[in-house]
Order: sequence, then structure tokens, then C-alpha cells
Amino acid sequence: MKNISFILDGYKGIYDQRYIFVVVLSLLYPVMIISNSILIYVICAERGLHKPMYIFICNLACINLYGGSAVTPFVLTKILTDNYRITWLSCLVQIFSIFTYGGCDLTNLTVMAYDRYISICYPLEYEKIVTPAKVAIGVVVSWLLPFVRSTITISITANLNICGVIIEKVYCDNFSVVKLACSDTISNNIYGAVMMSFTILLVVIIFYTYVRIIFICLALSKTGRVKFSTCVPHLTALLNFVIGSCFEMFQSRFNMRHVPYTVRVILSLYVLILSPIINPIMYGVKTQKIKEAIIKRNRFT
Repeated sequence: MKNISFILDGYKGIYDQRYIFVVVLSLLYPVMIISNSILIYVICAERGLHKPMYIFICNLACINLYGGSAVTPFVLTKILTDNYRITWLSCLVQIFSIFTYGGCDLTNLTVMAYDRYISICYPLEYEKIVTPAKVAIGVVVSWLLPFVRSTITISITANLNICGVIIEKVYCDNFSVVKLACSDTISNNIYGAVMMSFTILLVVIIFYTYVRIIFICLALSKTGRVKFSTCVPHLTALLNFVIGSCFEMFQSRFNMRHVPYTVRVILSLYVLILSPIINPIMYGVKTQKIKEAIIKRNRFT
């Protein structure tokens, strides 16, 4: 294992606002934990919610907890201790966590889009097509596939010879580490391009699926609008993920020096902190059965 450490230079840019970040993150992180935990508890406790759509929502909440915890405690610790270094091993672990979170999120959203498509477009065949076995496979794949992908990414990155130590962010990401390499990075570039193409393909498939759903719902008039309402939280979660991922991609791949450091840090943290908060709140507010179950549980407590 390489005996090197990186300096996360992003903290120096927010030094004057560091206590504001501590207060905001200290408020947001518990909200993320509590909102997703409530969603998981309600879906698991209510037998009426033991259906494919709600199981996938529960899985998304688990993914949110995983992703939201990948960076937030780390950032808080670094700000409070004024220690802006991170070891090579810790950096690789962080990259792995962030990659798996993004992959799990997108894969689960893909499965959810497929579930809604079958439910709305083929309602009579829904129970025959979306069987408990397929639901279980969908949940397992949404975790297993990103973990395999992230393991390959880490394996390639771990073999690089690193010559630089300055990362202009508040956490490690793979692209920033690869930019510091002084050895051949062609394997990273090829694999990264393939994975990026695969990610874009999944996003296109999801949006295409929802476009198909919209046209079918419009043809069904009032009934269709009711059915489409079940897709609104899913679309919101998808847009949330895509917007947050774009912010992160711009941070890593383009020159953002003209943007104030504070704004850059907020944008880089969006997909890891704000996205896991917005999703459970959206499902709790917009999904009628979940909202009713939450009210019912509160009534008994």
C-alpha cells in the first residue's frame, strides 16, 4: 500500500465560512438519517406496502443512508479538526463508497422505471411479470453491479504511480486522483469512458421509459393522470440524481476557478447530502399510501 497522503485543498477555500458549513451539515445530516429511517421503518412495518414499488423505494432509502454517510461525517471531522490530509487507503475507500452510491442509486432508479412501465402499460399482466423473485433480483443487482464496477475502478486506480498530492475538493474522487498520476492512465480512461457511456445509456433508457408512460397516460385521460402521479416522485428522484451528478462531473472535469469556492463545495456535496434528503421527503409527501402509513404510525405513537 502506498505510503502517501493527499491534501484536500477545498477546505482552505471555505476557511472563513467553515463554521457555517459545520452548522448546516450538522442540521442536514440528522434530517437525512431520520427521514430515510422513517421511510424504511414505515414500509417494513406496513404489510400493505409490501409491494414491488414500495420495496424499491425502501431500497432507495437504504442507498440514501449509505451515500449520505459516505462523506458528511468525514467533511465535518476535517472542518472541526483543521486537518485537511487524507491517506491513500482512506481516499480509495471514499472513492469506492461514492462510486457504489451513485451506481446503486442509478440502477435502482432504472428498476423502478421498469416497474412503473409494466404497472401502467401492462396492468393486467403486472403480477405475472413483476414477480417476487424478479423484485429480489432487482434489489440484489442494484447493489451487486455497482459494487463490482467500483471494485474494478479501485483496482485500476490503486496501481497508478501518484506524483501530486493536492486535490482541489473537500473529499477524494477518482477523477481527481487519476489527474495526479504520472504513470500511464489509458486503462482508467478506457474503463471510465465505457462506464460513462453505460451510465448515459441507463439515464436515456429511464427518460425514454417515462416518456412512453406519459403518452400512454395522456391517452387514458383522467385515469391516466392518476396513474402518472405515482411516477412523479420517481422522476423527481431521477432529476435530483442527474442534476447532482452533473454538478459533480463539472467540478472534476472542467476548470471552475472562476466560480467562488463556497459555491463549488456546495455543488460538489449536492448529490451526496441534499439528494438523500430530498428523496424521502418527496416520497413521504407525494406517495399517498406512504403518507397515510406515516400518519397512521404517528397516531399510534
